[in-house]
Amino acid sequence: MKRILMMVLRNFYMVPYGWIRLCYRAAHVDKYTEEDMFEFLRWIDLRANRGGRVHIDVHGKENIPDKNGFMYFPNHQGLYDVLAIVEASPRPFSVVAKKEVGKIPFLKQVFACVRAFLIDRDDVRQAMRVIVDVAKEVKKGRNYLIFAEGTRSKNGNQTGTFKGGSFKAATKAQCPIVPVALIDSFKPFDSSTIKPVTVQVHFLKPIEYEEYKDMKTTEIAALVQERVQHTIDENIR
Repeated sequence: MKRILMMVLRNFYMVPYGWIRLCYRAAHVDKYTEEDMFEFLRWIDLRANRGGRVHIDVHGKENIPDKNGFMYFPNHQGLYDVLAIVEASPRPFSVVAKKEVGKIPFLKQVFACVRAFLIDRDDVRQAMRVIVDVAKEVKKGRNYLIFAEGTRSKNGNQTGTFKGGSFKAATKAQCPIVPVALIDSFKPFDSSTIKPVTVQVHFLKPIEYEEYKDMKTTEIAALVQERVQHTIDENIR
């Protein structure tokens, strides 16, 4: 967590101002458009990354669908993952995360700003309601991000198993699935170094509904995992 401290110290004069604005927005979500809220979060994110000496190397922006109503499915390396994609993505998105993460200060406010869904993995009914609600939101034109591994891989640039259940919202929404390959995203927060670090974000070619409509969710998960891991293996430095 040394890098988090460095991010704060190198933005010392901006932190109180940014924190007050973030808390206000989190408590008054209805006052802002999704686009305005996302730009505000990117403003915070960019300054944190610069202060923490984290460079985001983005690839494949042309693969992001022109029309809203799609879902990102990245590999999950650590607490920094969402911050990397916030800077990399030119389009607003919300998040589906486990409820425990929603209790962490700062992330709690960020999730409130993006109207994230927090899922209770011990409550099957609640989890199913979240899947249905996310599918409805995607059909309305919102974009979402789900970590299909369910938890951090803790194996660096080696992905964990992508779970089929994570793709149920996408199949219900019949939306494009955008695989996202993160490389070295574990380094900013999950290692002790404070040396400059580059995190790669690769947006892969979307998988359209017509391509996966006859597949089981476990097959979709395996396909997305294979494409993500292949991209990681090709681009590890």
